[in-house]
Amino acid sequence: MRLRTVDTRTATALAATMALGTALLTACGGDSSASADGLTTVTVGTGGNIFDLPLKVADANGYFRKQGLKIKYVTLTAATGPSALQAGSVQFLHDSPTGFVTALSKGLPEIALGADGLGNPLGLVVSKKFAQDHDLTASTPAADVAKALADSTAGASSANTKAEAGIFLKSHGVDPTKLKWVSLPSPVADKAALNNHEIDWFVTSEPLPLQIADSGDGVVVATPLTVPEWDATHSGYSQFVVARKSYATGHADIAEKFVTAVQQGTAYMRTHLADKQDRTVLAVAQKSLPGVPAKVLESSLEQVDWPAEASMDAATWNTTTAFIDAIGALPDGSKVTTSDWTNKYLP
Repeated sequence: MRLRTVDTRTATALAATMALGTALLTACGGDSSASADGLTTVTVGTGGNIFDLPLKVADANGYFRKQGLKIKYVTLTAATGPSALQAGSVQFLHDSPTGFVTALSKGLPEIALGADGLGNPLGLVVSKKFAQDHDLTASTPAADVAKALADSTAGASSANTKAEAGIFLKSHGVDPTKLKWVSLPSPVADKAALNNHEIDWFVTSEPLPLQIADSGDGVVVATPLTVPEWDATHSGYSQFVVARKSYATGHADIAEKFVTAVQQGTAYMRTHLADKQDRTVLAVAQKSLPGVPAKVLESSLEQVDWPAEASMDAATWNTTTAFIDAIGALPDGSKVTTSDWTNKYLP
């Protein structure tokens, strides 16, 4: 899950939003428009990771085209996504829950239109040496893993993944504050530190941990399949489609067509992920994330719950915000109400 630090200075944030948005609007082309082939072109901001697969599968299977839409993708960061959405340079944003609640806390008029992913595809990877010294394998019980980590050096490239690791440790009686933590700038830096024996382990989103294991440089000893606190039931939504409230209201037909196609793509992924005859999902994943081995992609995608329907509900939103609060990323006083999400555009 891509998480971010909250800036509570609303006025400053809004000013920065509009300034950056003006530049993005010029670069990306503004509002939806009809293309030469009769399709309506809409631009969607994505994060360039496995969560984008429902959109890419919907595109590959022609679901957007059948709705009369042509999709343009723009890769955005946690900082630039809300700005681009508010400026109108993207009509839809494929967003994370923390990004969404952060935007709401700043007063940005966003609305979630449909969820296409649940859970946290996290991997805790230990170095090969640490695994050997502590007799750890991919099948080691989670409690034994946590016990082995009680006297270790951990890498952390974000406060949120550090907190997610802490949730796992505390669930097995290990105090994360007793460990030695090394702050690093990125998951790639975590990997380098692991290879150089500067740290014993780190947690980040897949597919990087499984890539490290596949190359023989480490062992993944904890995933949402072994850490219930990270799974869909306990963490809630992981990704969904967001739009400006004014855009969704003023372009209800396009909003409905867009989320309909996304729902179809997500449902297809759910039913074809393990299909050995139809390899569409894997082919799209390999194109979207080049260089990642096929088996790594398959294992990573299996750690996300791809829902059959994109509809949302208050109970799951409560679970989601409780998880965000548990990792210390929920802005003070923030909550998600029924005015912040809707199922009205779903088929």
